[in-house]
Amino acid sequence: MKGDLKLELIPYDEMESILPLIFELNQGKLSKEVLKSRLQSMLAMGGYQCLGVYDNQKLIACCGIWLLQKLYKGKHLELDNVFVNEEYRSNGVGNLMMDWLSEYGKSIDCTSLECNCYLHNEKGVKFWKRHGFEPLGYHMIKNLE
Repeated sequence: MKGDLKLELIPYDEMESILPLIFELNQGKLSKEVLKSRLQSMLAMGGYQCLGVYDNQKLIACCGIWLLQKLYKGKHLELDNVFVNEEYRSNGVGNLMMDWLSEYGKSIDCTSLECNCYLHNEKGVKFWKRHGFEPLGYHMIKNLE
């Protein structure tokens, strides 16, 4: 299967194609309308891209990419909303994505890749550690709603 997959940045005019995957990632907790509105705002801000993994023309995985510059780390890519369709999991799709993202980051002179992973996501923590990510701190949030 690996040879049949194509990895590429999703064009901005096709970015809404990620919404079914992101809806599934969020287990339906956010409506498709809310996700669409938020995506439109993110695209308007600039600096957001998304890696798509395609099996023929079918989008089977995605990873949001923020190009950021921070004092503590410099220019880096922050990965978010990483999702692989369930039927493609444990087949090396995540490894292909991490290899692509590492090479992409290097090609645009980034110093590192960064991501957040929920504490309860034990499989995710193992995945990120296998790919050289190390815990740096806590991702903390205060809801204002």
